Amino acid sequence: METIITYETDEKVSIVTLNRPAKLNAISKDMRTQLSQTLRRADEDAATCVVVLRAEGRSFCVGYDISGGDPAKEAWRHDALKWHESLSEDVAMETLPWDMKKPVIASVQGHALGGGCELAMLCDITIAAADATFGEPEVRFSNVGPAMIMPWLVGLKKARELIYMGDSINAEEALRLGMINKIVPVEELRAATLKFAKRMTLISPEALYHAKLAINRGAEAGGLRNAINVGLDVLAPLYAAKTEFGMKFAEIRKKDGLGAALKWRAAQFRE
Repeated sequence: METIITYETDEKVSIVTLNRPAKLNAISKDMRTQLSQTLRRADEDAATCVVVLRAEGRSFCVGYDISGGDPAKEAWRHDALKWHESLSEDVAMETLPWDMKKPVIASVQGHALGGGCELAMLCDITIAAADATFGEPEVRFSNVGPAMIMPWLVGLKKARELIYMGDSINAEEALRLGMINKIVPVEELRAATLKFAKRMTLISPEALYHAKLAINRGAEAGGLRNAINVGLDVLAPLYAAKTEFGMKFAEIRKKDGLGAALKWRAAQFRE
């Protein structure tokens, strides 16, 4: 298996890196497996107390790899139960930063889209480069990200706008909405994130763990965990549905490639 997730430590900081830059760190099945394993490794590393999740290349993560070419997946493309099983594994990976004992800091450059956006939102802290963009464009090809975390961060009205339309926002807008914590110059992202993480390691691990647990339990008491589960249950059948735009998108992707399908759909939203 190709190593598409790397792990290193710097003093008391664990650094987990998405390492599929040629594909803009699109999440493949192997990447999902390796990322889950590596995040768990970071959480269990007794030598560290804070985790940084970062990415190589010009983008943090453009979401799940939807380029096609998996015959097994194509065979159950319209099977809602199979989609529920597959999406459950996606959501389990995305929510790992939330479930981990240690705080996780997302370090985001370029695109954070779809599952990549959800992953960044589910981290405890998000530090973005000035060139970062965030969005959940799946709705444009008749899918919707099931980890429904955005309404909890930006409120119902703005979340509806972003999820219904599939538009992306820049780092300044994400900061204004409370999706991220701070913006730094692109060339300073790695150093600034590590500096922030090392400052956090000055707090005792026990205090960090219990502070995180208290915040999480409060949000979960308010219904966050149920919202994610409901999103999964409600949206899985949509992935199996035969919609007009979804079928056309799949047709163009199969004939001319993913890039052509994305351009076809994006052109309709330019005005």
